[in-house]
Amino acid sequence: MSKFKQLGVANWLSESLLAMKITTPTDIQKACIPKILQNYDCIGGAKTGSGKTIAFAAPILSTWSEDPSAIYGVVLTPTRELALQIAEQFTALGASMNIRVSVIVGGEDIVKQALELQNKPHFVIATPGRLADHITNSGDDTICGLRRVKYLVLDEADRLLSNSFGDDLEKCFSILPSSDKRQTLLFTATVTDAVKALKDRPISKNKKQIFVHEVESLDKVRIPPSLSMYYFLVPSDGLKEAYLHNLLVNENYLEKSAIIFVNRTRTAEILRRILRLLELTVVSLHSEMPQSERVNSLHRFKAGAARILIATDVASRGLDIPTVELVVNYDIPADPDDFIHRVGRTARAGRKGDSISMIAPNDIQRIISIESKVNKKMTITKTVTDDSVIQSSLNKTTRAKRECILDMENENFGEKKRINKYKHELNLKSKTSKTFKKTKRSKKSKRS
Repeated sequence: MSKFKQLGVANWLSESLLAMKITTPTDIQKACIPKILQNYDCIGGAKTGSGKTIAFAAPILSTWSEDPSAIYGVVLTPTRELALQIAEQFTALGASMNIRVSVIVGGEDIVKQALELQNKPHFVIATPGRLADHITNSGDDTICGLRRVKYLVLDEADRLLSNSFGDDLEKCFSILPSSDKRQTLLFTATVTDAVKALKDRPISKNKKQIFVHEVESLDKVRIPPSLSMYYFLVPSDGLKEAYLHNLLVNENYLEKSAIIFVNRTRTAEILRRILRLLELTVVSLHSEMPQSERVNSLHRFKAGAARILIATDVASRGLDIPTVELVVNYDIPADPDDFIHRVGRTARAGRKGDSISMIAPNDIQRIISIESKVNKKMTITKTVTDDSVIQSSLNKTTRAKRECILDMENENFGEKKRINKYKHELNLKSKTSKTFKKTKRSKKSKRS
């Protein structure tokens, strides 16, 4: 008997998993699948690469197949790339059952998406912002199917429950069935206080206690044992491009696939252009890119057509790219959890991988916080030296950077982001002004 069938997964799905050479359930799958099939709400915490998607997709697809209906489940996730990846997995798992999956994310044709929602797909995989747009603007014919959802999944729940998604989540929840009329499943690699707080919420009469599965050792969640953590010092921020180039052409890493993480979209674009001018095969992934380019970059990197991916944290969560051998933190993240998610892109499923952090003078406190969080010290690497940078990389990168910045200025790179920021500030001022006037009227009314 299939090990997945022993967990209660439907026969057809067990066969699909077998055809995909997925034969042995992971710890989180063994823990969560039976409980979800028993109608428990669930909070699942496990390290990246542990099979969280199948942990919620398998039980949902099993129960859906007993009485196929639309829209049966909604999966919310913080990034477009992760939404597309989850949709691919649902589609592959449900191929024999003619499953229909709709991806609702920003950067795509909103009218086409509205038509897909009107046609009632079986499952909707969405980012909160775009789904909230449809709920607000697309009309009841488009969103009415959301009122009958049986399952709501929050993938990368710690990120979704942060302040940045608050308004959009609230809008999404407003159209979905209440929590006592649906199953709610939260999955994350980082079980934050916001996630933990949900397990203590009041339970209605017809709901069971929330099932919580979290791996026992935080060390195992944080950093896989097959990951080696290194660092080297950079004298100043202005020299970082030269040091990065010198690392990537070093004989130890010349043939290895690498993700370079940065904190800003402008940095990602500058590095992409510099490294391309220096004849390295490189793509980028950041929020300033059109969605079609983001998808194309990811596909090229996964296929090995590009050895290097330069990305902001849109690529740090959940993306399954098994062949990544090196993660470089070009910029050190302010939040240690972001570091954990970044380095989790390598050393997956027991494979070996390296992470290298480029530490400038202002980064020391962040490194101390990261090492405290992961309970592991980084080791200095001699791969890059000041002499090798001066001899091989400094002049090249300086010339290339000057050319790239000039091109970006001519192309008005970042103009759309600046306009959106200005509109957001105007909107915020307008809301503040209305609130102030309302409060003032209320106080005046009380006095009279």
